[in-house]
Amino acid sequence: MAEPEAVVAEPEAVGDEPEAVVDKLETPGRKKRLLRRKKQRRPLFPPAKTRWGRMGREVGFVVVAAIVLSFLLKTFLLQTFFIPSESMETTLLIDDRIIVSKLAPGPLKVHRGDIVVFRDPGGWLPRSVTEENANSGSAFHRALQAVGLAPASDESYLVKRVIGTGGDTVECEIKLDPAIPEGAPIPTGVMKVNGVEIEETYLDEDTIPCTEALEFTVPADALWVMGDNRQHSGDSRAHENDPNLHGAIGLKDVVGVAKLRMWPLSRWGVLSNPGKVFASVPEPG
Repeated sequence: MAEPEAVVAEPEAVGDEPEAVVDKLETPGRKKRLLRRKKQRRPLFPPAKTRWGRMGREVGFVVVAAIVLSFLLKTFLLQTFFIPSESMETTLLIDDRIIVSKLAPGPLKVHRGDIVVFRDPGGWLPRSVTEENANSGSAFHRALQAVGLAPASDESYLVKRVIGTGGDTVECEIKLDPAIPEGAPIPTGVMKVNGVEIEETYLDEDTIPCTEALEFTVPADALWVMGDNRQHSGDSRAHENDPNLHGAIGLKDVVGVAKLRMWPLSRWGVLSNPGKVFASVPEPG
């Protein structure tokens, strides 16, 4: 009676052998390697299960790419600004939007006649204006400004035209115009650079180029700037008593050169350099 029991027990032992073999093959090291391979094959972004999911993902990619690209452009190449005052009329009007190239100063040079955007060197804007600009706009709008998706409106930026660069001698020579009676409240003057009178074609016909005699040699790495609306512009002339550059601005404060007026569309246009105005001006020597 004992033999049948022995016969029944043998298949169970034989049946267990494959399991023992499998256990030997699936060692801890092999399991780890298989898990690593599975992780490597797993896509970074699993495919969306619905059409709306795929569409949402594509829109997200586009938005992120646009933000990154805009930030890189703002940091290294281009930046947008809006015009807050009348000092550059009628070349630039209040609320115009402009695009500024940040390649100059830097890889490119700033030239006479360029329109430049620069940070307030100190004391050019009233404190009330700087405080208002610093606190203006919502947090969302300031975030858009930070990545370049909205025009910069804070941090006390100014926009003026370059009349003289480092080493130039800038002068205002008062002219005696027979048509203007002697003792008139506003004398008529013309601008000279390195002894040569310039005809500033970018000014409106009724704009007087300058009204007070001056002569100033621009320091190295600095610029003498003036607004096109000369009688309504607080520019280098108004800061001759500044202790450092005596009205000039340092190249280090220049953000870039205005290249395009992009808004409103009715005033869209290229802000080209008026090279002919300064063509006869010799280099300082």
